[in-house]
Amino acid sequence: MSSTPHLESRRPGVLAVHSVDRFVYTVPDLSVAIKFYTDFGLDVRQVDQRLDLYTFGHDHCWASVFEAGERKQLQYVRYGIFAEDVAAFEKRVKDLGIGCAPHPLGSQDGIWLRNPDGTAVQLLVAKKVSPSVKSTPAPKKPVPAGKGAAPSRSQVVSTRPKHLSHVLFFSPDVLRMTRFAEDVLGLRLSDSSGDIIAFIHTPHGSDHHLIALAKSHAPGLHHSSWEVGSIDEVGVGSEQMRNAGWDRGWGFGRHVLGSNYFYYVRDPWGSFCEYSHDIDFVPADLDWPAADHAAEDSLYVWGPTMPEGFITNQEQPLPA
Repeated sequence: MSSTPHLESRRPGVLAVHSVDRFVYTVPDLSVAIKFYTDFGLDVRQVDQRLDLYTFGHDHCWASVFEAGERKQLQYVRYGIFAEDVAAFEKRVKDLGIGCAPHPLGSQDGIWLRNPDGTAVQLLVAKKVSPSVKSTPAPKKPVPAGKGAAPSRSQVVSTRPKHLSHVLFFSPDVLRMTRFAEDVLGLRLSDSSGDIIAFIHTPHGSDHHLIALAKSHAPGLHHSSWEVGSIDEVGVGSEQMRNAGWDRGWGFGRHVLGSNYFYYVRDPWGSFCEYSHDIDFVPADLDWPAADHAAEDSLYVWGPTMPEGFITNQEQPLPA
């Protein structure tokens, strides 16, 4: 197979979404969002009254951000489907009685439904943008004898993510949402830890998790994860964000489930963006051996202690 991570793949005879095509949310101030995502290394484009988030060198819009309200708020999630699967998905949604009107911030196109947590979901025919092969690391430059391998600090190139790896959503009922992901969206469980967290992939080929679910009192968006080309790029990313004033986060470390190296930076609204490298990959022709893991294995192999409040839903705070 090609080393290009975005060639389409599909598992024959399987009805499932193939990508997180876009996630859409609102924030109180777009100017703050422009600074944060630009500092993070994304290609931020303002279109009318919204921001569209791209990665440099890729033509896909991964997320849209609108200005509204006093807190960040997840609005809807759009999943990509294959054209030949439209009729089957329409029938499934109709038979289950879970269809809904299009979200006011979304288009009229595709199939609209609500997940069990009440979040709007759009299924839309789109190009597969989840990786179809494991992402290729950035090439290492040869180091001549007598020269140091590390660059001078003044010559470090800023980290720019390559593509969206996954998104993690809060849910008050992880098991119920996992069943929805499997039975309605056609996704498959990779790994879990009781009813606390679940990691879920598409059978059409994706990273170890296309989406993940973490238990909370209410729905919401915990983090988006962005693939970078090396461990060094994770470290450089963490440094560029600290230098830009975004000095709250978690990492550098390595996860157990998914195996990726990580650094999470806290955004202006209390959720996170993750620099991720070398996550496990589930090809379209493999049945991943899903397992339920101890709570300590749901977090990390090594790294600094997880900061207080890391898994706190800031979109819908608990009543005082």
